[in-house]
Amino acid sequence: MGSGAAFSTERYNGAVVVDDRLLLDAGAPLLPHMRRLGIDPGAIDVLFLTHFHGDHILGLPPYLLYRAFVDHGRPFLIVGQAGVEEHLEGLFRLCWGDEWPGFRKQARVEYDEGRDQGEAAGVPYQTVGLKHGPTPAQGYRLHLDGRILAYAGDTQATAELDHLVDGADVAITEATGPSDSAVHTSWEQAHAVAARHPGTRFLFNHVFVGDTEGAVQDLEVVEV
Repeated sequence: MGSGAAFSTERYNGAVVVDDRLLLDAGAPLLPHMRRLGIDPGAIDVLFLTHFHGDHILGLPPYLLYRAFVDHGRPFLIVGQAGVEEHLEGLFRLCWGDEWPGFRKQARVEYDEGRDQGEAAGVPYQTVGLKHGPTPAQGYRLHLDGRILAYAGDTQATAELDHLVDGADVAITEATGPSDSAVHTSWEQAHAVAARHPGTRFLFNHVFVGDTEGAVQDLEVVEV
């Protein structure tokens, strides 16, 4: 839904929906984009969250009000690193004040945090710790219908990223821009990672400005 870096003026914040029911990160906005793509917001079962930066979580407060007031037919599970419940609950209380506990109950929010592996909404997953400057971050290996989807969110091009994507059928990872960054993956580095894993189809996101081969676009539907 969104393929941009945090302060890109050309692209929306990062958010990916897989099979109309899995959400990978939650950059703003979520609800209008889901409508444009024909995705039912109430059918999302689980969010796999990579880290706590604003461009990955600020779509959640309005989205959860939709789940509370419009479509609360099923639980909404948030998978993340240790501390995800405390961090997000602080955000939601900041946004919705004393009303949030009631909203949370209506939205049926649940958390799955701090596990190296598990199963969420019937999807087996493993987590891989990634380097993103001083920010704790993790990627996911999701097992979907006999195939592996690797999702990195934001990361430097380190050995941890190679480990995450090794043997995956599809990998979604960042290619922020043409120049090197201390905390992100450049276009050149992203293509080098892809070259080391020729059996994996790479989809690049978190693009700050411009474009590079293999980069996805906002509101793009990709068949894999």
